[in-house]
Amino acid sequence: MPNDVIGAERCDCDVIHDDVVARVRKTIPRDETLFDLAELFKVFGDSTRMKILWALDTSEMCVCDLAYLFNMTQSAISHQLRVLKLAKLVKNRRDGKVIYYALDDEHVRQIIDQGLTHINELP
Repeated sequence: MPNDVIGAERCDCDVIHDDVVARVRKTIPRDETLFDLAELFKVFGDSTRMKILWALDTSEMCVCDLAYLFNMTQSAISHQLRVLKLAKLVKNRRDGKVIYYALDDEHVRQIIDQGLTHINELP
């Protein structure tokens, strides 16, 4: 097996572009911020959660409706909603005994839209 990853390209020089490195270094967020960003994207890495987000982009729904829609248990849906809520991707409101879930804000919709735009560009 070759040492290089197939399709990966390497620089064949030993020159360090100090000006570029210094400029980029100034823009890199703190490690804690990058960790939080990586954790956010992990939440999007589950197809069940993506289905729930897609449904909630269309309409607010309760756990019962989501469970019926996706042929899953309410417990399984509740677990995924808890993860989404902790990530501040969904919010809820109570109406009597029913709790309705919806996307937290427009940013969530934008993240999904940008992801779809990106994957639709791929060959």
